[in-house]
Amino acid sequence: MIVVTGGAGFIGANFIIDWLAAEDEPVVNLDKLTYAGNPENLAGVVSDPRYHFARGDIGDAELVGRLLAEHRPRAVINFAAESHVDRSIHGPADFINTNVTGTYQLLEAVRSWWAQQPAPARDSFRFLHISTDEVYGSLEPNEPPFTEEHPCRPNSPYSASKAASDHLVRAWHHTYGLPVLTTNCSNNYGPCQFPEKLIPLIIHNALAGKPLPVYGDGRQVRDWLYVSDHCQAIRRVLAAGRVGEIYNVGGNCELTNLEVVRQVCAILDELRPRPDGRPFAEQITHVTDRPGHDRRYAIDTGKIARELGWQPAESFAGGLRKTVQWYLENQQWVANVTSGAYRDWVARHYQD
Repeated sequence: MIVVTGGAGFIGANFIIDWLAAEDEPVVNLDKLTYAGNPENLAGVVSDPRYHFARGDIGDAELVGRLLAEHRPRAVINFAAESHVDRSIHGPADFINTNVTGTYQLLEAVRSWWAQQPAPARDSFRFLHISTDEVYGSLEPNEPPFTEEHPCRPNSPYSASKAASDHLVRAWHHTYGLPVLTTNCSNNYGPCQFPEKLIPLIIHNALAGKPLPVYGDGRQVRDWLYVSDHCQAIRRVLAAGRVGEIYNVGGNCELTNLEVVRQVCAILDELRPRPDGRPFAEQITHVTDRPGHDRRYAIDTGKIARELGWQPAESFAGGLRKTVQWYLENQQWVANVTSGAYRDWVARHYQD
């Protein structure tokens, strides 16, 4: 049995689906179901007897303690986080509460339970913390990619809160002996991503005939990682990662935001052309850059390749086409997310 926190979000949901397809082991999903935590993401596994859902906050130590005592997991995988930079700029408090205080409360609840376990279970237990390359800050155009030894230099409230959580995880290992692992991933994309992030936002706005907003000159560079590759990397780190270590996970694919937007437009031109026959790229609109916008991220995946034999399997061209096709085929999901209909369902189902 494993426990996944934040499993109704984009990466967490994809991980649970991937896990149940690849493993026989049951999974408990603890999710608060905030705006980006969508039960529809897991509609395909909700009837699987190996899947168990618990609604709650990682900051609720009593609830976490009860779940651990009941299910006795061999691992906790922490995806739970506020993760959108723009939202962190306008409302940093939620990011501090979830990413810093929430992670602290989760670590303490897990440590308290773990310390009471018999030696074999205690020794084999793992706490795997999912983080981001944004904690490393920004790279100059000719700088080498981030390695695990790169200092943390976060530049947004979001990345600062994630860096703080990474440091807490490290400290709980070195001070208390909690067997932890940390992964720092690059920009994920794929099915079920909330349409505030670049790729689903561009798809949604393009189909709606709206402007396709690109910050500044659009030449901010990111490393793009297909979400299923990320999920496989996490499973590999959990299976064989060295306790206390950090593993960077990237797609080995540096592209500017503008290049990504143009590639999305080209796929839409082919798969769902505009009624007037004009290219979707005509809708691209450059908007004022956001404050403190990091210029470049790049990930060195050498460590996870050498130690664990992982490397991304999906090309960006292939992964992006799959992603666009998924959104075209799941317009009801998009409608429910963008209209808030799924939130109404959550409120009725859980009597908010």
